[in-house]
Amino acid sequence: MPLFTYSAQGPSGLITGELSASDRSEAFSILGRKKIQPIKLEAAGDARSNAKASSKVKSTAEPITSGPIKLKLAQVVLFIEELADLVGAGIQLEPALATMERRRELSGIKTLASVLRGKVRDGMSFAKAVSSTSPSFGNLFCALVTAGEASGSLSTILKRQAAYMRSLAALRSKVLSAMIYPAFLVVAAVGVSLMFVLYLIPKLTEMLDSTGGSLPLAAQIVLRVSELFKSTWWMLLLGGIASLILGRAWLQRPESAIPWARFKLRLPLFGEIFKARFYVQFLETMANLLGNGLTMVQAMQLTHQAIENPHLQREFEGVQRHVGEGVSLSRALDRSGQFPPLLLDMVNVGEQTGDMPSALSRAAERFDRELTKKIDTLAALIQPLIVFLMAGMVGFMAYIMMTTIFETISSIK
Repeated sequence: MPLFTYSAQGPSGLITGELSASDRSEAFSILGRKKIQPIKLEAAGDARSNAKASSKVKSTAEPITSGPIKLKLAQVVLFIEELADLVGAGIQLEPALATMERRRELSGIKTLASVLRGKVRDGMSFAKAVSSTSPSFGNLFCALVTAGEASGSLSTILKRQAAYMRSLAALRSKVLSAMIYPAFLVVAAVGVSLMFVLYLIPKLTEMLDSTGGSLPLAAQIVLRVSELFKSTWWMLLLGGIASLILGRAWLQRPESAIPWARFKLRLPLFGEIFKARFYVQFLETMANLLGNGLTMVQAMQLTHQAIENPHLQREFEGVQRHVGEGVSLSRALDRSGQFPPLLLDMVNVGEQTGDMPSALSRAAERFDRELTKKIDTLAALIQPLIVFLMAGMVGFMAYIMMTTIFETISSIK
């Protein structure tokens, strides 16, 4: 019976060995029954020749890519979904990556699968390969994959992460889509106002000057502003560019991250949405981690890494410290003062029932519905407000034009 050599990820880490099987598929089946995730499997007689061949290929072939591979959030979700489907169907990790490498669509997913497959075949764990290849997946995903490889539940964790990333993508899409229409209205209002100030009103002023009449006071103010803008537009442009550069430089300073993050949370209307988004992400992350079998302390550490807002991340460190000292999660969250009473009550219910993942998942669904309502309310408030401001600006310009026209007619008479 043929002899196969393998490198695999087991409960204690990376292991190597040999086994006898009639063919390659039977060897995969034997390793699967032993709860071992094969990384590399080949016939013993071919191992030496394959090593020599691979060394020649490495020396002559050009690298597939240089530097980290960055993917968009939608591409990350698609990569995890496809890999979860393949691994969940019983296909081993290296053949699954080979299948994704043969994608017809030329994209970063195909390139990433090719690079990851090469690293996995060289004996690197999947989590380390992802961490060293692409920064788009984050520390949370790599930590969960490490736990999945060690426990033999990689397929389950990939499916959970695919659902989690889909929820994050939907959450980000809600916030962005709510801002598209108001931004368009603002641009339109500014454009119409500039057309009035820089073109239409000066033309009417020339007509009135030719008749010897005097401008109304409002028209005089607008005309002065127009003349000032025409003579100093380059100074305003340079000042705007300088302000943008200085602002970006200030935001890039490490000591400016927390004040800026705190300011965003205090913005009218938008601050509540940022907080609600943090609550949903916190609950979904904790439910995902605890549902995968991690301890409370480990889940808190990974959740801390997944928080995007530096101010909330620093506040969460106190929650971590209290939980590490033995304080219950609901009481630790209450001491931080950053979480609403409803969230604390739902976490307390999970502690009393002993089913924290389900309780946190239900809380995440509830707060996600609340976030949707907040975004819809914000969109409903902003759009009429901008329309009202736009109508006011256009109406004011129209009033100036009409008074100037009447003054011109009176002067002609």
